[in-house]
Parts: sequence; structure tokens; C-alpha cells
Amino acid sequence: MRFQGNIDIGDPVETARRYYDAGADEIVFYDITASAEGRGIFLDVVERVAESIAIPFSVGGGIRSVADMRAVLLAGAEKISVNSAAVKRPALIGEGAAAFGSQAIVVGMDVKRVEARAEVPSGYEVVINGGRTFMNRDALEWAARCEALGAGELCVNSIDADGTRDGYELTLTRAIAKLVRIPVIASGGAGSPSHMYDVLTEGKASAALIASIVHYGQYSIVDIKRYLADRGCKVRPVS
Repeated sequence: MRFQGNIDIGDPVETARRYYDAGADEIVFYDITASAEGRGIFLDVVERVAESIAIPFSVGGGIRSVADMRAVLLAGAEKISVNSAAVKRPALIGEGAAAFGSQAIVVGMDVKRVEARAEVPSGYEVVINGGRTFMNRDALEWAARCEALGAGELCVNSIDADGTRDGYELTLTRAIAKLVRIPVIASGGAGSPSHMYDVLTEGKASAALIASIVHYGQYSIVDIKRYLADRGCKVRPVS
């Protein structure tokens, strides 16, 4: 099971500012234990991060209502990411899109590879609460429903690949990207710039989320962008 044995890498505000200065295109802040612990997100941290950067800022974890979404947006986020709460009550997606616009609503999907069965014909099952609870729901069916309900983006995280640094789950990402018309962000498994290239080309993702390969200084954002640009991927240059 992934999402366990997490390591403290430092102050999130300082880290966000460092990545902003280094040329990141967007900062994604997930409070990955908020849903499992039944609490709300740390709004004071969201406010401090928002004050320190001037790029898109997406926030998720413990968001269960339109009121929660509004609080996060007022704290300075540009996008809200919902995951467990949306799986439990899908109407939340449409409520958020109606209140704030689809462009502000990201649905995070944590997905585990399982043996295919009637309820999960693709062999990819949606899980919630940080990968702890299996929902007997097919990931492809859920992706299509999220789009229909008004989601503006999908962030697809492979529980199997997350933390391995062995590469993204290309089959899953490609299947969802081909199914929906909204942007699909690949998450889980990045270990090198080549993995990002693979998921953007073979996996058909619109963007790729990275964490540990920059957290621990293995690669810089400049290194990654240069690698991708040299191979024909469109990237925003680092100023």
C-alpha cells in the first residue's frame, strides 16, 4: 500500500516558493491524510503558500462541500482538487462547477490495478482515503462520469506506481486520456525526465505531476524542462 511511511521534507511554504523560483508551472498541495483523519485542510498553510507564489495553485484534501471549496479559494488557491468526498457523493463535482466554474474543479483519482471483474471491467479500481478503501468502481467509468458532472481536469494517480520511481502507469493514463476530452494529469511513479516524456507522449497525458525527484534534488526543474524541450515537448521556458 502506497501513501504510507511519508517523510517530512521541510516547510511547505518554503518548498513551494523554492519551486516557484525554480520555474515550476503549477504547485499542487495535497493534504493526503485529511480525508482519512476526518478533518479539514490547513487553510493557514494554503494562505501562506498563495502569498508566496504567482503561478496556478491547486489544493486538495479534506474538501467535502461547496463551503470548503469557497474557503480554499478565498485562501488563495486557483483550483480545488476533490477525491474521496466526490467518490462518496458525486454531486459535489457539479455543485463546485456550478459555483466556481469547471476550470476550478480538479478530480483526483487514486487507482489500483486489480483483477478484472464485472464491476471493474478495466482492471483498474478507484480507491479512496489515501489508498486505504476500495470502492468497487471502475476507474474508466468514474473518469467519464467526472467529466459529465463538470470536472475541468482529472489528476490520475496510480497507487501501484506511486513512490516507486519506476515510471508512470502508462496504460491507465492513456486509457483515461483517450476516453475524456478534459486534461488528464499523470501522477505517481516519476523517477527521471524520461518517465515524464513517456507519459506525455505514449501516455497521452496533458501534464505530469512530480514530487520526490525534485524534493530530494535528483533533478532540477530546469533539467527536466530542458530534457523535454530537446525532445519536442512543449514546455514553458524558465525565465
